[in-house]
Amino acid sequence: MATTNLSDYDKSALNNAKDLKFGIVVSEWNSSITENLYKGAITTLLDNGALEENITRLNVPGSYELIFGSKYLLKQGKFDAIIAIGCVIQGETKHFDFVCEAVSQGIKDLNIQFDIPTIFCVLTDNTLQQSIERSGGKHGNKGVECAVAAIKMATLA
Repeated sequence: MATTNLSDYDKSALNNAKDLKFGIVVSEWNSSITENLYKGAITTLLDNGALEENITRLNVPGSYELIFGSKYLLKQGKFDAIIAIGCVIQGETKHFDFVCEAVSQGIKDLNIQFDIPTIFCVLTDNTLQQSIERSGGKHGNKGVECAVAAIKMATLA
């Protein structure tokens, strides 16, 4: 359960992102949520100096496809960080468990395989209301938090 506002961060603690290139892979499934996460991420990147022309967006059908979409961008070798944005909401079947496990393991594998960070911006909530609260609602926006992580990881060295 979120206990802090996901949008809170200390801008002065971040490096300027003007020279960085970002790939953002966005799931079309649960688009009302993923679009809000994308807005949080892009606004944060731009607010921290990233240039619009240095940000590439790639849409994929669902969260499961975030892995392939991220790998597709990683193999291009022109990005400093990738942000994978998705939303999986618990349903009545085990499908939720399989998708969440596959996506989290797949993104972990990309972080091991490539020297470019892939940031996990996938909400895995029990209800639509929880996702709303974490994509610009009362708990802030996970997209903001993930954009901050992308900047930090891209400038780690």
